[in-house]
Parts: sequence; C-alpha cells; structure tokens
Amino acid sequence: MSARRRGAGLVPEMNVTPLVDVVLVLLIIFMVVTPQLEAGAAVELPAALNTDKGEDNSLTPTTVSLTTQGALFLDKQEVPRAQLVETLRALHAKDSQTRVVLKADRAARYADVRSVFKTLQDIGFPGISLQVVEPAKH
Repeated sequence: MSARRRGAGLVPEMNVTPLVDVVLVLLIIFMVVTPQLEAGAAVELPAALNTDKGEDNSLTPTTVSLTTQGALFLDKQEVPRAQLVETLRALHAKDSQTRVVLKADRAARYADVRSVFKTLQDIGFPGISLQVVEPAKH
C-alpha cells in the first residue's frame, strides 16, 4: 500500500522513480547528441599560443575540414576537392562576406593545409580563420 494511515485520513507518498527514469533518459540523449553539434569533421586541432578570441559575430561560418589522410569536408559532408571548389565559388557568389573557418588535423601535411588555404584565398573569401586549440597547461 502506497499510503499510510494517520488518524482518519490517508497521507500520500510521492513515487519519484518515473521522474528519475525520465531524467536519466534525457541525460543519455544529451550525451549522445552533444558531440554531433560540433561543426565540420572531427579532427585533432593543433595547439597555438596567444590565439585570437574571435569576433563576436552572429554569422555562422562555413567550416572546411582537412583530415590527416587529406580528405576534405564542407561542414560535415565529405566532398572531392573539385566539387569543394565549385561549391565554395557558388557560396561566395551568393554572399561575398561569408566567413570560412579552416579546420586541419594537426597531423595533416602543411603543404595540403596551405593548398586549401590558398584555394580559399583565390576564391576571394575575406579573412579566412584557422581553428586551433590552446595548448594544455601542465
């Protein structure tokens, strides 16, 4: 019986098990979804000292990612280099002020990173950003 008798009336007891179940399910959902919110492909970013904190800009940049194997991603979709250039040209023609962030894996060849950066410059994007992380403090 879920209620105790006190004198003439019943005193209800609160069952919190369903509440705990719902909270745990929500926690699991957030743990699974949160890593998917990151823009671009998953790459291990290089560390840099004295990084810019970035502009407080409400525009969402387009992310170009370069993996260690040389694969290119536009936001989260892998694209061949020729198609990437065509897509970026169309994007720049649509809005010449579109911001672009280049995310390159720290193990990627410098020549590949520089080549992608040069391609973005040749298309005409203003102020291409390189995404890095701050080094870990020991």
